[in-house]
Amino acid sequence: MSEPTAPWPTEVRLKKDRRTLVVAFDDGVVADLAAEMLRVMSPSAEVQGHSPEQRVLVAGKRNVEIVGVDPVGNYAVRLTFSDGHATGLFSWVYLRTLFDEHDVRWGQYMSELEAKGFSRG
Repeated sequence: MSEPTAPWPTEVRLKKDRRTLVVAFDDGVVADLAAEMLRVMSPSAEVQGHSPEQRVLVAGKRNVEIVGVDPVGNYAVRLTFSDGHATGLFSWVYLRTLFDEHDVRWGQYMSELEAKGFSRG
């Protein structure tokens, strides 16, 4: 018996407003991912650190836009944001995880912002 494979993207496009990345997967799921969420949850070391203790809470990104979407091999895209951030490589698996776990992850983010007195800006 073989292991199931992760959903594979069939389309990746940026909406005209530059605030939403759309990823269609081969299992029929179409993920609309907000630029703000992608920016504050970037997989980059700058945001995630090198351990959970080093993770940085990114605030004030409500109006950030995606200004570049560049393929990286056949496994990811590098997103460039209007604030200059461009070091995160968003794998297909990570993008799908952000979509599948949106409500939980976004809720945790909002709780962290509130607890620290930060705003989405």
